[in-house]
Amino acid sequence: MTITVAAPVTRNPSGVHPKVPGRSTSMKRNFRTPRAVAAIMAAAIVGIGSNAAVAMADPGNGVGSHASDTVGYGPELTDEAAAFAYGLANPDVAPQGANNWSCRPDATHPRPVVLVHGTWASAYGAYAYMSPRLAKAGYCVFTFNYGRADAPGAGLVQPTIGATGYIEDSAAQLAAFVDRVRAVTGTAQVDVIGHSQGGVVIRQYLKFNGGADAGDPSRNKVKKVITFGATNHGTTLSGLGSLLGVFKNAGLDLSAPTETLIGHAGIQQLIGSPVLTELNAGGDTMPGVEYTIVADRYDEVSSPYTRTYLQAGPGAQVHDVLLQDGCDLDTSDHNSMMFSPRATSIALQALDPVGHPNLVCSLNPWLL
Repeated sequence: MTITVAAPVTRNPSGVHPKVPGRSTSMKRNFRTPRAVAAIMAAAIVGIGSNAAVAMADPGNGVGSHASDTVGYGPELTDEAAAFAYGLANPDVAPQGANNWSCRPDATHPRPVVLVHGTWASAYGAYAYMSPRLAKAGYCVFTFNYGRADAPGAGLVQPTIGATGYIEDSAAQLAAFVDRVRAVTGTAQVDVIGHSQGGVVIRQYLKFNGGADAGDPSRNKVKKVITFGATNHGTTLSGLGSLLGVFKNAGLDLSAPTETLIGHAGIQQLIGSPVLTELNAGGDTMPGVEYTIVADRYDEVSSPYTRTYLQAGPGAQVHDVLLQDGCDLDTSDHNSMMFSPRATSIALQALDPVGHPNLVCSLNPWLL
């Protein structure tokens, strides 16, 4: 584990507060592992020469997205593949333990915990394992679905798939949800956990949507940020992102049909994207926020896995953690890490180091 702490600083808050809807607004999902990414790329390549590709919604049109509340609950599951399948069939359900709007924080658990899923995910699909365990530990847990495209394209982009919209829009949706949680629970701050793109959306919210106040950190709406496999500095998608550049240099630009298939946010998470360049300009962190950034040695989506790590800027704390550090038994991949007992224990320790001093080490396989 690497811990970096920086000294306080005063500066003007960065970014503006875009207009957001009154209630929460849609959903989004993480790239699924190599088999799904390969299918996406193959579909894009095949579609390039067909009329079907022309008929798809043009990503350049700036198709918007929305967030949505959860409805009902799915079962508590320990298997990522099963949770993903259940979430596809039941995209609006909440994970067990979440969205008890009568829950109130106490002295031991002073802040609500907001869960933010990743690309091509849902609140349930990402947190069917972790959410009930956080709730059983005494936390008020809240989550929602965000980034659901208002006008999905053809092919693999389904209306029920979440976190495909622009990251900037998703951050605004998160801002609205956090304000709602704060208002209902009567708390000034929340802690936030994000998986994959969820971590980037959280950081976008902190910097540009009022989640943190660089000029006066005492006004921050977020105290702790915990991320798993976040694409903080962009991803190569195990080399597939670079493949787009190879095709483009050869005169075959696949970016538009690929963006239609995987969503705006998928393209925005590639290394060097404008949104990540702007997000990381001037430093990775915001003053007054404590970050726990978890990487996975076997992460095939947020790659290379070390690009998830952050460097602490003035007034921030960063704990960079490798999931397998001290536990070779855990061979989780990008998605299955959210069903890892060790990952949940890292989250609990980050939320309350005194109450949860020990980390779990147990077998959690790749792709399951």
